[in-house]
Amino acid sequence: MDKNLMSGNEAIAQGAWEAGVAVGVGYPGTPSTETLEALVRKDDVYCEWSPNEKVAFEVGLGAAIAGVRALVTMKHVGVNVAADPFMAAASTGVNAGLVLLAADDPSCYSSQNEQDSRFYAAFGRIPCLDVADSADCYEMARAAFALSERFDTPVMLHETMRIAHTRTLVSPSGEREAVAPRDYADDIPKYVMMPANAVKRRAVVDERQAALEAYAETCPYNVVEMRDEKIGVICAGAVYQHVREALPEASTFKLGLAWPLPARALADFAASVDACYVVEEASDYFSSHVRALGIALAEPPAAPLPVAGELKPELIRAAFGVEQPAHLAPATDLPPRPPAFCPGCPHRLVFTELRRLKAIVTGDIGCYTLGAVAPYGACHTVIDMGASLSMAHGMELAGAPERTGRPVVGVIGDSTFAHSGITSMLGTIYNGGTGTLCILDNRTTAMTGTQGNPVNGVTLTDSSHKIGPLDNPSGKALDLLALCRAMGVEDVAEVDAQDLQAVRSALRAAVANTEQLSVIVFKAPCRLIDRSRGKEPTIRNCRACGQCVKIGCPALGRAKDGTAVIDPTQCVGCDQCVQSCPFGCITKE
Repeated sequence: MDKNLMSGNEAIAQGAWEAGVAVGVGYPGTPSTETLEALVRKDDVYCEWSPNEKVAFEVGLGAAIAGVRALVTMKHVGVNVAADPFMAAASTGVNAGLVLLAADDPSCYSSQNEQDSRFYAAFGRIPCLDVADSADCYEMARAAFALSERFDTPVMLHETMRIAHTRTLVSPSGEREAVAPRDYADDIPKYVMMPANAVKRRAVVDERQAALEAYAETCPYNVVEMRDEKIGVICAGAVYQHVREALPEASTFKLGLAWPLPARALADFAASVDACYVVEEASDYFSSHVRALGIALAEPPAAPLPVAGELKPELIRAAFGVEQPAHLAPATDLPPRPPAFCPGCPHRLVFTELRRLKAIVTGDIGCYTLGAVAPYGACHTVIDMGASLSMAHGMELAGAPERTGRPVVGVIGDSTFAHSGITSMLGTIYNGGTGTLCILDNRTTAMTGTQGNPVNGVTLTDSSHKIGPLDNPSGKALDLLALCRAMGVEDVAEVDAQDLQAVRSALRAAVANTEQLSVIVFKAPCRLIDRSRGKEPTIRNCRACGQCVKIGCPALGRAKDGTAVIDPTQCVGCDQCVQSCPFGCITKE
């Protein structure tokens, strides 16, 4: 095939497909999401979204042990969720090739933290390939399955946001490898991780590590490029591209294999230059591991490298005292664009009423995190997937409602509830907890791009055929009300999230019910899947009270005299402002 511009995620999908991958499974999470969305469009491969990353890895491991190549995708915080089976698989091995795509997010562009997934690879002692552009993504994804089978181990393929979403040239073959399923055979000592077997597998892992360390010395993805011998830089991933831009004369050791490191090759490189540096972002992964090999590293001469955030060329230049190239100064007079719920978003009225109730709101991961920002200020904790419901129970146990005079309300989305909220709620039910839990069912996994989930029944295959939750998806949709009742919740209600009075009444009734657990399912489709538009309201005799503006709709603003105005280019006719006006000044004709 000719050269094509591909994003890193598209290139990974292409490489995996050409390698004969049979199963692709994951949980959507930026920056990894598009990989499976690209892979599902290809022939002869089955792809699905799992409820969470742990399940995804277990599905992939099951497929690999049964004899077919499998790709598992997730973002860095998803690796935390999948850590249990991931660590076990490091001991059991895989049979057919198993590749885990771990996508990190330096600078937290779309994440609640920064972390370096390569530490998991080192912890589990499994090989980790580190991609520096889309060509690397294609080549390493294609090779990773054979590497997995060669050493009978999962392989981590590590990327970052910059690589995942940047398009560079790729020269794919376009030819899919004909890979026959491997034979499956019962092997209890290998795959049953009871203590007696696990102890014996430790020796297998030790032997594998020795073999991998030998392989690292000749791995074709570790590339030494000698230039000026005064400066040598050890780097990997997107940082390699930034080093080449910032320090074009420096010699580089580009590490394509991030674990295990090639001890002899790194020592030889360090000895060949006057000063050897490690340049990396948001982590000390390489510097700590290289120093552990006994290699002396120099510190940048002009300034320390940042310890957090994405490492860009200008930061590298500053650290090495290199003059910055001339460039236009950034604009300083741009209007601010804070994140906000979309016009007509069904979450808006819920948070407006939670603000009115002065509730302590334990929030979760998703669009509804925006309940923390102005004008709501009605989301007070966001920790991890599913934490909202568990933390609400913890606050009840701590006596927060009694001590503060404020109700505690846990808020979670439909996809996040399926991901890890069910067990969180189960803990509250099991232990006789009370309080109020809200499930915001907007019929999709909105923040990552409207993917399907168990609540709406939209499979990944459905999505590839443009079948959405408002159509007739093929998956079995989870009945939230039936589930909650089956788990033991007696006070369960479903409320139209676009009906202000219904939202207000349901929340007031729930927080007043202090004797038992109350669950409210607020249901209305996300505006990204329901593109219908109603008629724009009319404003007459506005009293400039500002109540409508407090719902935070981007289509609503105030004129110089304080009266409300509607931007017709943004208004979707949802009627939230009509319901919010206390004087009936906003109407539909």
